[in-house]
Amino acid sequence: MYVILGASGNTGSVVAETLLKKREKVRVVGRNKERLAPFVNQGAEEFVADASDAQALTKAFQGARAVYAMIPPFQDRVVDPIARALEAARVTHVVALSAFGADKESKTGPVIGLHQLEARINGIQGLNALHLRAGYFMENTLPQVGIIKNMGKMAGPVRADLPLPMIATRDVGVAAADALAKLQFSGKQTRELLGQRDLTYTETARIIGAALGKPNLVYTQLPNDQAIPALMQMGLSRDMAELLIELVESLNNGHIRALEPRSAANTTPTSFENFVRDVFVRAYQGKADTA
Repeated sequence: MYVILGASGNTGSVVAETLLKKREKVRVVGRNKERLAPFVNQGAEEFVADASDAQALTKAFQGARAVYAMIPPFQDRVVDPIARALEAARVTHVVALSAFGADKESKTGPVIGLHQLEARINGIQGLNALHLRAGYFMENTLPQVGIIKNMGKMAGPVRADLPLPMIATRDVGVAAADALAKLQFSGKQTRELLGQRDLTYTETARIIGAALGKPNLVYTQLPNDQAIPALMQMGLSRDMAELLIELVESLNNGHIRALEPRSAANTTPTSFENFVRDVFVRAYQGKADTA
């Protein structure tokens, strides 16, 4: 039995679906019964629980061959309940979603929660853990849909010329499912997932522009005093917006960077061109969520 936290999310859903296709027994955990229903229809067992409830998670983890653990952005409060449940249920293997930058102890915005998750899991004796440190999600470009429509260009606080290891969340989920199915790890390990190749936002604008029939589309870096109000207009609190700016500043100045040289093991298949074709364009056309 594999237990999947965040089963209705971008990566957890792929983990669950991939394991179900392999005819594995899967228990999906989430707060919303309706959002778990599609997995139940595919043969999964549902477990409705909040990730901040260590007692409920302990029950969810009972009998698990392995657990897929992840925390939502800005949800550091669930780190300790997840770790306590892993310990109490005597789970032997966990694959945890992390990110590049989780090696740093400060100045990483919301990534600090992943640093804390790694540290807390690494303190559990007898637990074999693999932390998948994902690169910059391609899905982070989706808010550009509204910006392009409103401003006629792409804009954000990330440096225009900064090469980022861009990865599709689907590829993260597939990698996590593969690691869970094989369980070929022991002790405490980290593995970076760097996407198909590094890209700058200038390059993403060219690719997106070509796909949208806007060959002159450009990306402009916004100063922080403009970026924070823009993030707040998108629904973030000022505190969350400032944390995201802290993260971006650490990306821009190299404080957060990939530590592993690119290799076959940390390179994933989905190109940004394919992501734009399959996801971004549909979002731009109003055929998919842009959040």
